[in-house]
Amino acid sequence: MRKAALHNLGCKVNAYETEAMQELLEQNGYEIVPFEPGADVYVINTCTVTNMADRKSRQMLHKARKMNPDAVVVAAGCYVQTRGTAADDCIDILIGNNRKKELIPILEEYFGELDRQKGKNYEEKEPRAALLDMGKACGYEELALSKQAEHTRANVKVQDGCNQFCSYCIIPYARGRVRSRGLEDVVNEVRRLASNGYKEVVLTGIHLSSYGVDTGESLLTLIKAVHQIEGILRIRLGSLEPGIVTEEFAEQLAALPKICPHFHLSLQSGCNRTLKRMNRRYTAEEYEEKCRILRNTFGNPALTTDVIVGFPGETEEEFEESRTFVERIGFYETHIFKYSKRQGTRAAVMEGQVPEQVKTARSSTMIALGKKKKQEYEEQMLGRTVEVLMEEVVSLEGEVWQTGHTREYVKVRRKYEENLTNQLINVEIQNRLQIMD
Repeated sequence: MRKAALHNLGCKVNAYETEAMQELLEQNGYEIVPFEPGADVYVINTCTVTNMADRKSRQMLHKARKMNPDAVVVAAGCYVQTRGTAADDCIDILIGNNRKKELIPILEEYFGELDRQKGKNYEEKEPRAALLDMGKACGYEELALSKQAEHTRANVKVQDGCNQFCSYCIIPYARGRVRSRGLEDVVNEVRRLASNGYKEVVLTGIHLSSYGVDTGESLLTLIKAVHQIEGILRIRLGSLEPGIVTEEFAEQLAALPKICPHFHLSLQSGCNRTLKRMNRRYTAEEYEEKCRILRNTFGNPALTTDVIVGFPGETEEEFEESRTFVERIGFYETHIFKYSKRQGTRAAVMEGQVPEQVKTARSSTMIALGKKKKQEYEEQMLGRTVEVLMEEVVSLEGEVWQTGHTREYVKVRRKYEENLTNQLINVEIQNRLQIMD
């Protein structure tokens, strides 16, 4: 029995696909082992959203090669999709996007070729490549899961690709155009997950708000179908574009008791001039209105976002405008990214590239603001009793606690009395120590 180890980099979609590849390996007789020395096959699902993601992808590929020089190193996903056979010379097999379901036959063919070449001084000169042209039309890749590493919450991939072409983003080139998963296929997978004990699902995609634009369905229709599944008690949504949030959308979501009041609305900048250069399709004022709608409908939902600092042409005035906007909105969490030049995007050749030290300073300012706002949101929970999905028992500071997440996705802990894993319970937040970073 061959041993396989997997490592994921990047987004929740990548995490889903990595677990789906693991399930394929298990179903075909591979023993899944930790990402440590001793595996026969190492599968790294790569990311390319930033330069740092590229670097981490290369580092994990080299780590795999170093752990077992004789192992087969498989690089899958966005980094190899954009770099092709030039990705790295330590790779044996490249599997691009929309080819991951072919992992098993690709491995079998590779091992068969190695067996045929034994004793012939054969040396593989080029990596075996399975890459599609993501610029051409292709269907949704049918990967599926019945279980995940996390035992209480499951990510469910419902959509792939993006048609937005923000000027800084390489993902439409790596992932291709929007492709939606069939509604019944999603429902059947969620039913399987529910039968295996999962209580919460996260609907996720590369551009989730576009779900159904190619099939005649809608994200709201999908959410309502998932809401009907017995055993599922909570539904979260992945990253949304502001444009999908309307009074009607919010009101229909609020009528579904399983929907968690936790919304990630991608922002990127609070300055209209910067948003226009980014090719984002809203203004700061429109974005603020979407936050108002969600807060009016859900009371005090957890709003989270992404912000890029140091985008080409961003002046001190524009940065300050963005910072002031972020402070005014008051997000629960703000994920800060320094602009990363991606070859092949329009922003990479824009004038006014911001020096790295300036980006670093602006990032530090935004991170500090984000921490302040996060603390302010969490402190509103003090003295309240909240519903928590209990997830794990941990030992902290010599005491045993059980931890879980509220509907707003705030991580809290309570003193351990009995194992309540995968149960929804009410927890009184008596002090700040119960809220975990």
